Amino acid sequence: MFNHTTLIIIITVIVSLLAWQNKAVFNRLIFYPPAVKNGQWDRFVTHGFIHADGMHLLFNMFTLYFFGRAIEGLYQSFLFGYGFVVFYVLAIVVAMIPSYVKHKDSASYLSLGASGGVSAVLFAFILLAPWEKIYLFAVIPIPAILFAVAYVAYSIYADKRGGSNINHMAHMWGGAFGIIATIILEPQVLPHFLNALLSPGF
Repeated sequence: MFNHTTLIIIITVIVSLLAWQNKAVFNRLIFYPPAVKNGQWDRFVTHGFIHADGMHLLFNMFTLYFFGRAIEGLYQSFLFGYGFVVFYVLAIVVAMIPSYVKHKDSASYLSLGASGGVSAVLFAFILLAPWEKIYLFAVIPIPAILFAVAYVAYSIYADKRGGSNINHMAHMWGGAFGIIATIILEPQVLPHFLNALLSPGF
């Protein structure tokens, strides 16, 4: 069945492939603070549709495919059926704001990738099923809630280490947006999460 998750993946793959083939397109879409300050605010969105390389793209889209389909229905009643799309795009934007505030005067800062949106989807899923198994590297089973803790810890570590255009802190901010936005839209999710968290069923 064709859904909004699949649509987002198709668009992201196409845009990433086009950007890899054309450096001018890549440079126009990547998040670059001086360009944003000059009025190119669309980069808050466009950077989320390009990726550093094939593995970066594959990891994000693989994660989005499995968890996006699982939670997409939760948002369908909002914004004329496009609630999930808006949720995802807003997550990309919101996740970038702290980095922009921190690096707004930096001419060397660059960022790209769907991490903010994908993290929002992943953490929203964890609200619904904290003990559901997530398969790390598609092989190693780990409870979703434990994966979330490790995910945040790694994001903080990778951000401090630096050395790439991948915005690791967007993982954490995107995840925070996913949790807060989902609770605001569906307040009953919070007691559901707390009850599920206390009942692992092991």
